[in-house]
Amino acid sequence: MKILAVDFGDVRTGLAVCDKGEILASPHSVITTRAADKLLQRIAEVVSEESIEEIIVGNPINMNNTRGERSEKCVYFADKLRENVSVPVSMWDERTSTQMAHVLLSEADKRGKKRKEVIDAAAAAVILESYLAYRKNRK
Repeated sequence: MKILAVDFGDVRTGLAVCDKGEILASPHSVITTRAADKLLQRIAEVVSEESIEEIIVGNPINMNNTRGERSEKCVYFADKLRENVSVPVSMWDERTSTQMAHVLLSEADKRGKKRKEVIDAAAAAVILESYLAYRKNRK
C-alpha cells in the first residue's frame, strides 16, 4: 500500500512516500506556504498523482506524553485534511523525527541552505519509516 507521511509546519510541510511493498520510505517534497487551502490542495494533488492509499500526519507529542500547542495544530490540520481527501488520515507520534532527520542529513553531508530545503521531507521520511516498522511488526 502506498502511504504518504506529512510533517506539518506553519511555513514548510514535508512529505514522504513509501513504495507499494511498504519497504522504502523516501522524501517526496516540501511545500512552502502559509495558506492552509493551498497546502491542502497540493497534498490532495500528491495523493492523486502518487495513488496514495493512506496518510500519516506526524503528531509532536511532548516527551512527557502531554499534547501541547504544536500537537493541537497538527490534529486540527489532520481534521481539515480528512475533509479534502478520500483516503484514511491517521496521526503518528513523531517526537524525535526532526532531530533524527538532522542526524541523517549530517551523515549525508547536507549543510546550510541545502539542509533547510530538505529537512522537512527528511523528517516526514523518518515518520513514515517508524510507521512502516510498526506495521511490519504488527503482522
